[in-house]
Amino acid sequence: MKKNKGKLLLATVAVGIMVSTALATNEETVKYEPRDGVINLYGAGGPHTALIRVGKLFTEETGIKVKVNFGPEHKWTQNAKKNADIIWGTSEQSTTAFLENYKEFKSKDVEPIYLRRAVIAVQIGNPKNIQGFDDLIKSGMKIVVTEGAGVYNTSGTGVWEDVAGRLGKLSDVIAFRKNIIDFAKGSGASFRSFKSQKADAWITWTHWPITHPKDAQIVEISKDRAIYRDLTIVTNEKADLDTVKFIKYLKGKEALKIFMSEGWKGLNT
Repeated sequence: MKKNKGKLLLATVAVGIMVSTALATNEETVKYEPRDGVINLYGAGGPHTALIRVGKLFTEETGIKVKVNFGPEHKWTQNAKKNADIIWGTSEQSTTAFLENYKEFKSKDVEPIYLRRAVIAVQIGNPKNIQGFDDLIKSGMKIVVTEGAGVYNTSGTGVWEDVAGRLGKLSDVIAFRKNIIDFAKGSGASFRSFKSQKADAWITWTHWPITHPKDAQIVEISKDRAIYRDLTIVTNEKADLDTVKFIKYLKGKEALKIFMSEGWKGLNT
């Protein structure tokens, strides 16, 4: 019996080593070859709507192809390691986390280009007549917040706590937390939860209600509780040669108009 257990243990260890070796080998065989004639952008959902619009306009004017790849990181990580010309981050903390996985991109090259504010998204018609944060700490409110839970890279991590604790009142955080019905992993999941659970409110970024006008509307957070996080981009010298041209366009007047229409602020706006 002991011999069989010993053989089983050895077999398990051997399989574990084989799997680890295979994964390591697969990782090593991923070659970074971004110069394919297409400017490939990768990042989390949210800013993608504005980026797609800017990319289409840039292609119309220059003929240079732009592809915006967005969503949860696990959906695009392997392709990004092969051909990403630009990685975008939806906040500084998410950018720093991304750079752990994409070694071709360096922190010194990260550039913040736009900024947006946190808002309260409510159901169409605002049935609970929510006017601001103070309404969210009333008993019985149902609130969705976005969190990474330590395993998911999202710009929304901690935003609700920043808003609730902004005035230095622990009682605000306690009361707000009691009303949270879902700590959703990522803004996409939060949006789905907000709709499916018919939540009274969702702490999110301004562009989500703006780009989904049939599902949510905005109630502003007062200036004394305002929270902003940025959109960053990063490239490298191996990227497609036209990437620099696109980045310049991304920070130009036409792109600024598009981003502002979705609730973003530029350098001097």
